[in-house]
Amino acid sequence: MKNTIRCALALLAATTASGAMAQSTVTVYGLLDTGLAHMTNTNAAGDAVTKMPSLTGSFPSRLGFRGAEDLGDGLQAVFTLESGLAMDTGSMGQGNRLFGRQASVGLKGRYGTLTLGRQINMTYIALTKSDVLGPNLFSINSIDPYLPNARSDNAIGYLGYFNDVVVGATYSTGRDGSAAGGPSATNCPGEVPGNAKACRQITGLLGYETKAYGLNASYDIMYGNVGAANGLTSSDNSDRRVTVNGYFMAGAAKLAGGVVERTTHAATGLTESDLYYFGVSYPVAPQATLDAQVAKRDVKHSDADATMLVARLSYYLSKRTAVYGSVGHMKNSGLSAIALDAGGTVGVGRSQNGVMAGLRHTF
Repeated sequence: MKNTIRCALALLAATTASGAMAQSTVTVYGLLDTGLAHMTNTNAAGDAVTKMPSLTGSFPSRLGFRGAEDLGDGLQAVFTLESGLAMDTGSMGQGNRLFGRQASVGLKGRYGTLTLGRQINMTYIALTKSDVLGPNLFSINSIDPYLPNARSDNAIGYLGYFNDVVVGATYSTGRDGSAAGGPSATNCPGEVPGNAKACRQITGLLGYETKAYGLNASYDIMYGNVGAANGLTSSDNSDRRVTVNGYFMAGAAKLAGGVVERTTHAATGLTESDLYYFGVSYPVAPQATLDAQVAKRDVKHSDADATMLVARLSYYLSKRTAVYGSVGHMKNSGLSAIALDAGGTVGVGRSQNGVMAGLRHTF
């Protein structure tokens, strides 16, 4: 639960016909999360390493500002500015962007929210309720690093909730303006005269979600351009993901899973894969929650598959502070070299074990 600092700025906005003043509310929030991880088989020689992770612990660290102004008749002006932080060095994340997690402004009303700017897209939103581990250091995000970085630059987005139905979409004219490297900085700024397809990205979401159960599906296709990462070096290259995800409550336990079908047409050729995942989250005590997940990546026409097992126990010292421990195992087959820890390394075809302990505080 975010501990907000409500500034209630009482700005002298335009006075309405009734004489009341519009009020702008700004919320400052953040999350600080770091720990230590020990990983085996980090290279071909089988060496182990102990380190403080940069990308995430149980959740990525961040500092954010969120605001809203009541415009009357149920309409609000809204904005979000959110920076990613690397707790091990204090540097900025998401390709060294100042507000790399989100930088958007929009309008929110009874028919949904329309936003402009850098924002999370529908692939990100689709997995939030079905992935019990979320952006944990050991998770399905190690298998597909795009999933926790599913954001789009230069985007217009829409998200609407109608009773239990959720509908959303984003359209980006240039999906990633940073060339710093990594899954969140892939050098595809787009907006090229004469080539509207260059670095374009489209995502969509349709779902039905209640407290007891939910099901959704998402679609995500991104195009490349000259110099873009991951082999998408032409606007004729593309990377497509289709997800189907669900969850349901069995008493106090949450059971959730899904599948991510991926097709990549890159300069190096065609790659097709499916990522299956299933997890359980259960409060083992009033202040403790156990999360466990199994996942498998199946690469078609290849033996470069991987299977992952992860468990995490979180103990809440308060509503805002928790300590946690996590263990995991990644089994790589053939030429697969997927590290158990997000952003880590592993020897080709080697299995990897990891343990992690950390501290998280939200404000």
